[in-house]
Amino acid sequence: MGSAKNTSSSSRKARIDEMRRAERARDRRGRVITITLSAVVVAALVVGGVVLFQQADDDSGTAADGNAASKFETTADGEKVWDAKKLGRTHVTKDVSYAMTPPVGGDHDQAWMNCNGDVYQDEIPERHAVHSLEHGAVWVTYNEKAKAADLKKLEQKVKQTPYSLMSPVKDQKDPVMLTAWGHQRTVTGASDPKVASFFSTYVQGKQTPEPGAACTGGKAQ
Repeated sequence: MGSAKNTSSSSRKARIDEMRRAERARDRRGRVITITLSAVVVAALVVGGVVLFQQADDDSGTAADGNAASKFETTADGEKVWDAKKLGRTHVTKDVSYAMTPPVGGDHDQAWMNCNGDVYQDEIPERHAVHSLEHGAVWVTYNEKAKAADLKKLEQKVKQTPYSLMSPVKDQKDPVMLTAWGHQRTVTGASDPKVASFFSTYVQGKQTPEPGAACTGGKAQ
């Protein structure tokens, strides 16, 4: 009898031990699965956060149309400078809403405005003028507040300078402004020494995305 009881007790103990081992194994598997799933979730959140941050960072410096940057830096002498990498260069067939007036770059029409010293008496389409900037032109613009004497002198300078053009832009902030790809400044008039400096620096200057591209054979209004 004692032997039978001992055997039965040993069997129960063995089954209990086996059940405990199985339970511990299940617990370990559960912990591994939980840790793995947590790691996956955290990784997904991190990746998602990085993507959102990058997207927000990309969007923060561009206009709604994605064609021009809205942020710029101003030099000590008042010239505004945009990051060329933020200025789109895609050819489009419709009007573009630029982030600044006049535009300093961005997506533009495949046809450029003639800029071989061309002076336009009426406003010209911005998307064509931007293409001229891409070719290394300097664009002289003015509004109704500009003085007639200044405009006459500026016309003469433009007509004598290949890779330049001039036109009115009634909605611009200041009477006379000079624009190149990614660069823009206001000048006090034709005698402002910054006029000559801007021309010598940016007519086919280092900022030109397409140096040597034509400034003839385009739109002539």
